[in-house]
Amino acid sequence: MEIEIDLRKSLNENASLYFEKSKKARKKLEGIEKTIPKLRKKVERRGEAFEGIERKEIRKKRQREWYEKFHWFFTGNGELVIAGKDTKSNDVLVKKHMDKTDLYFHAEIHGAPHTVLKSENNSAHQNSLEQAAGFAATFSSAWKQKMASVDVYSVLPEQVSKSAKSGESIGQGAFMIYGKRQWYRKTPMDLAIGIDAESERVISGPKQAVAKRANNYIVVVQGNVSKGEFAKIVKRNLEEKSGKKGLVSIEDVLSMLPAGNFEIKR
Repeated sequence: MEIEIDLRKSLNENASLYFEKSKKARKKLEGIEKTIPKLRKKVERRGEAFEGIERKEIRKKRQREWYEKFHWFFTGNGELVIAGKDTKSNDVLVKKHMDKTDLYFHAEIHGAPHTVLKSENNSAHQNSLEQAAGFAATFSSAWKQKMASVDVYSVLPEQVSKSAKSGESIGQGAFMIYGKRQWYRKTPMDLAIGIDAESERVISGPKQAVAKRANNYIVVVQGNVSKGEFAKIVKRNLEEKSGKKGLVSIEDVLSMLPAGNFEIKR
C-alpha cells in the first residue's frame, strides 16, 4: 500500500492527518455495518410483499375473429350461431353476414336480436336448430323480464326483407318477415359460460353446446345479481376451476351475457 506524504508538512503533521482520515473511515464503516441488517430486512419484507401480489400471466394478445363483434357460440355439432348486440349490429349481421344458405332465428318479443345459424344448405341437425332457438330466446329481453320461456321462429334468409308494406317504414336494425315460419314454442332460457378447452377464451351459449367445448363452465340462471357484479363472480369462479389466475377478463365475461340479472345454478 502506498501512502502519499505532504513534504510541506512535518512527519507528525502527516501522521495526524492520516489518523483523522482513518477515524472518519472507521465511523463510515461502522455506519455501513449498522445499515446492512436494516437494508436486509427491508429487502426481505419487499420480497414477501412481492410474493403476495397476484402474478398475472402475460399472454400474447389474441387475434379476435370477425364474429366476436356479435353475441356468438358454436353448436354441439360445430355450426356457428351469431346474434346482434344492438340495432346497428343487427343491421350489419343481416345485410353483411347472413348468406343465402343460412337460417334466420328471432324470438317473438320486443327487444330480440336477429340471430343467424351459419349453414351450407339452409339446414342443420335438430340439436343445432334447438340450440340456435335457445340462444335467440336467451339474448332477447325475455331474460331481463325473467320469463321462463318465449316463442322463437326461424325462416330462410330470402324471407327477411328491408322492404316494408305500403305506407309503412322500417328503422335501423328492423326487418320484415314474409312467408311461413318454423316455430319453436315455449323455448326456455338456456345459458352456460365457461373456458374453451382449446383456445382458453371465454364462451357462452346453451349448456349442451358449452359443455361440449369447455372443461370448466358454470350454468347461469335468472337471478338478482347485477351484470357487473356477476361478471366478477364468474371471473373468480372460472379461474378457480381452471387454476389459472388472470385467465379471464371482466370485459370478456360481460360480452358473453345478455341484459338482466343473474345467479349461478346450484
